[in-house]
Amino acid sequence: MYEGNYEKLANAIILQAVKDFRPAYRRLRRHPNDKLAADTVREITQFFCSDYFCALTDLDGPALLQRIMKDIDNRSIK
Repeated sequence: MYEGNYEKLANAIILQAVKDFRPAYRRLRRHPNDKLAADTVREITQFFCSDYFCALTDLDGPALLQRIMKDIDNRSIK
């Protein structure tokens, strides 16, 4: 019972990180000197590469982050 709740919470934390990362990364690409966007991207990148992320999930955080960045980069080219 509690295992399912833990997984839901872990997934919600990761999903929120992705939701926060996308606009900050897009903004940083358009405005490279935007300190707030740079700080947000740096903090979320550290999260995806952290032991905390590994404790939440078996996903490969850096690989997931690379896929998100590649997706954003590809969409901005089109």
